[in-house]
Amino acid sequence: LKGRDLWVLVLGKFPTHHKIGIPEFKYVANMHGDETVGREILLHLIDFLVNSYGRDPVITRLLNNTRIHIMPTMNPDGFEATKVPDCYYTRGRYNRNGEDLNRNFPDAFENNSASIQPETQAVMDWIKNETFVLSANLHGGALVASYTFDNGNPVTGSLKGYSRSPDDDVFIHLAKTYSSNHASMYKGTGCDNRQTFPDGITNGYSWYQLEGGMQDYNYVWGQCFEITLELSCCKYPPADQLEKFWRDNQVALIEYIKQVHLGVKGQVTDKNGNPIPNAIVEAKGRPHVCPYRTNEQGEYFLLLLPGTYVINATVPGFKSMLKTVEIPDNTGNFSALKQDFSFPEVSDQIRSRVTSCPKTPLYQELTRASAAVKPTIHILVLMTVMLVIFK
Repeated sequence: LKGRDLWVLVLGKFPTHHKIGIPEFKYVANMHGDETVGREILLHLIDFLVNSYGRDPVITRLLNNTRIHIMPTMNPDGFEATKVPDCYYTRGRYNRNGEDLNRNFPDAFENNSASIQPETQAVMDWIKNETFVLSANLHGGALVASYTFDNGNPVTGSLKGYSRSPDDDVFIHLAKTYSSNHASMYKGTGCDNRQTFPDGITNGYSWYQLEGGMQDYNYVWGQCFEITLELSCCKYPPADQLEKFWRDNQVALIEYIKQVHLGVKGQVTDKNGNPIPNAIVEAKGRPHVCPYRTNEQGEYFLLLLPGTYVINATVPGFKSMLKTVEIPDNTGNFSALKQDFSFPEVSDQIRSRVTSCPKTPLYQELTRASAAVKPTIHILVLMTVMLVIFK
């Protein structure tokens, strides 16, 4: 059986290329081949967006100000292999090589021994080549919006059964945006009596621990906030139910895309106005384990809820620039707050050449660091006590 291609349709005013200031958004479905609802509703979504452009003022503004990438199936081989549809599980979940694609990405917490599959590599390359800001991947088998982290360790709070990212508030907002606009997800009843999800959302790790998941990879290595949407209790429902699934999700799919315009965006330039790639731009108090950097056009995008933040821009070898910003809710205007940074002492000859963030389990380093700090504190306390005694 020949490995099938992964097709993506890009929609927007400038679909063929990235345009400065216009954020990139993506939906990916069917990475488990037997989970079919997402695949079908993304085809409906494409049809809806194309036919509404120029007719519906909201959709027109959304497409004029957002570049939307839609991959209806990430696992076409698994889908084709699902000969007997089943609500619960079939071998079509896996790709042609029998691998689970949502356990196949590099993991920030532990060494993932799974060999990288062609589909996974293609998605990793895609993430690397675009400046994705927001994303969701669509699954079936439950009814809930799940958010990062899927894996964890003591540094992220896993001992308390919740693996918290530095942007936990944003992720909760994103998950609630989808669930509250869905026909029934917000009720949180789940698919059986054993599972309930308050507000129809869950931290991934709180639900169940998962190594090598795509949403954590997007957030850590892709600078892209991704959540996982479980859209149907039945993985492969009868065809006559598909229209209802589209109706249940239509508003939520659109409202979620609008969230790509949360927060702050801008360009980092040198004294001649040339873009500075690889400059680090982060909100103070929420550092990422892989620092978020500007793209080739010197652009950055930070998803942040309305409020006051200090944005720190750093060009390696030069003094950091701090700017305090008051972020409004701009999603209705289809543009995040704009805040540029210009480094007058940087000339266009100087370019920070930075290799991409290593694929090692980055949070293992943090665990070791925090463990190494503890004895030092004990020694300091001991020394202080001894000084007091000898005095």
